[in-house]
Amino acid sequence: MPHLVLLYTPDLEAEADVPALCRALADTMLEQQDENGKAVFPIGGTRVLAYPAAHAAVADGHGDYGFLYANLRMGAGRSPAVQQTVGDSLLKVLRERLDRLLQQRPIGITLQIDESGSQVYDGKYSTLHPLFNKAV
Repeated sequence: MPHLVLLYTPDLEAEADVPALCRALADTMLEQQDENGKAVFPIGGTRVLAYPAAHAAVADGHGDYGFLYANLRMGAGRSPAVQQTVGDSLLKVLRERLDRLLQQRPIGITLQIDESGSQVYDGKYSTLHPLFNKAV
């Protein structure tokens, strides 16, 4: 954790640089610090995944409408202020990276953040974390 998943209308695939958007969002997540200056998210656990919807219907279907839904799932324990800052920072990146398209036609962007505090199973296996947890 954290995992940021983007789901978007397939028309955005050709119009937006989705790989660059993913990298910018991941970098923004890794830049976040809490009130004590500590990194909010672990390097090895930070993931941004993007998927064009196989099928989509947006609004009334009479316009050239696009949509991007972003859902950040993170572990519990971060303060409301940190959650707000993270959300504002990610939304800013989404708006900046999609600004050209937003100026050309109607596109909706939704960002939701969920805390995983009451899961019943949380299995993990990673060979990524040891790469970044080496003593300096």
